[in-house]
Amino acid sequence: MKTVLQVGKQRIQEHELYDLLAQYQYLPRLARELIIDQAIADIQCTPEEKVAVKEQFFQQLQITSQEQLNTWLIQSGMTIEQFEPYILRDLKLEKFKQAEWDHLLESHFLECKNQLDKIVYSLIRTKEPGIAQELYFRIQENEGDFAELARQYSEGGEAETGGLIGPVELNVPHPQIVQILTTGMAGKISPPTQIGEWWIILRLEKYISTQLDDNIRQRLRNDLFQKWLMNQLQNNVTYSPSEELQSTQDTVKSENPEYSLKSLSKIEK
Repeated sequence: MKTVLQVGKQRIQEHELYDLLAQYQYLPRLARELIIDQAIADIQCTPEEKVAVKEQFFQQLQITSQEQLNTWLIQSGMTIEQFEPYILRDLKLEKFKQAEWDHLLESHFLECKNQLDKIVYSLIRTKEPGIAQELYFRIQENEGDFAELARQYSEGGEAETGGLIGPVELNVPHPQIVQILTTGMAGKISPPTQIGEWWIILRLEKYISTQLDDNIRQRLRNDLFQKWLMNQLQNNVTYSPSEELQSTQDTVKSENPEYSLKSLSKIEK
């Protein structure tokens, strides 16, 4: 049998690779990379792009000679033929994302804009409803500064910032907090509200409407790509385990009819 990897005195042979990949949960990762390779196979890069990518790669790894490159290849277990496809892969993937989803970015942005908008707000929280009510009245009557009262009475980490939180996206705070803040006016103090074990007082400082700039475009592009990739992994990947592992899985399936290799792959990911 051919040894494909040696770690210390341990020699890994070809027929052992599958079980090791499964054991360390690398099979879904391998499947992911193969799906990407298939998707970008026909993507082309210009000569200028290839030169720029190589220069950037050499600069990042501080490779200045063919000898250093050869050392890196040996340490990576890679051949010179695999080198160029490897360093061009990220660029080709970005081109694939743009070709596949750029025409959907505006509509996708409108669908999820409410989650991308940001807020800055002030918070006081306490487990004592009486204290919350008293603090609310003191703020309303201008008998106390919100930030100073937050530093003195708030029982969370926000006490260190005078109650100030943000900017944070609307999907970060508790949904009840978001509802209170997005239905009120900036600067308005909300009455004490119970959320779980806490009584909270809120003030919206600023609402920041997200714009479809380059950073948001890239984020949305990545989001659509990840959804596509997850669908590919769930529907187009089949694992073929060794006979020993297959026997174990057959036993589990007989005891649990809902078990399947596909469900296992979901858990692994």
